[in-house]
Amino acid sequence: MPVWIEAGVWGLLAGSALVLGAAIAWFAHVPRWVASSVMAFGAGVLISALAFDLVDEAERTGGLGPTVLGFLGGAVVYVAANVVLARRGARHRKRSGDHQASESGQQGSGTAIAVGALLDGVPESVVLGLSLLGGGGVGSAVLAAIFVSNLPEGLSSTAGMKRSGRGARYVFGVWGGIAAASGVAGALGCLLLQDASDGTLAVITATAAGAILAMIADTMIPEAFEDTHLYAGLIAATGFLVAFAISRAA
Repeated sequence: MPVWIEAGVWGLLAGSALVLGAAIAWFAHVPRWVASSVMAFGAGVLISALAFDLVDEAERTGGLGPTVLGFLGGAVVYVAANVVLARRGARHRKRSGDHQASESGQQGSGTAIAVGALLDGVPESVVLGLSLLGGGGVGSAVLAAIFVSNLPEGLSSTAGMKRSGRGARYVFGVWGGIAAASGVAGALGCLLLQDASDGTLAVITATAAGAILAMIADTMIPEAFEDTHLYAGLIAATGFLVAFAISRAA
């Protein structure tokens, strides 16, 4: 199997966790404190993957300069895009409560939420594709981190979508589309960058890492704190340690 197709399969697998989380929230009643706790755990998992895999790999591959440049660039671009989407109704797209805008309350919010979900998921899949370029197989720690963090994202956001009156066609259309886009992003990340220089790979990996960290701070942590409050830090720390253990055992 060509490496870029393998990257697409792994990206699709990681994205499918969003659909799984959505299905759980749609067909079962999930208490808000559970959704917030799982979100806190997922945030800790992703932070660990950023610190010990993505940023570290970028710095070792291309040096400190490209890593810093890419990381800050990714954070700036994500925040700028997120500000635009927030003004169009996607500010609370990962919230499980009554925060999400309804289409009747803010026209176009459904599209903004869908685009926001895409913005959140694509950088992770690109990183998965890049992890295959070294010939050592997919980065298991990064794959586990993305899958574990996507599950509560789909769960929490879908709970909020239900509360705002959105139907099953919209909900599963969004998450199914994001899962498919994740597969495409993983494949393209591998296919288009297979001959890229170490500096270029470092910049792109760091860019994705910066965007992911900004996403965690802007969307995941607020939802995690919503109902877990003082326990959010402990739960996130547990997720961090679990991901760290996986990266060392891999």
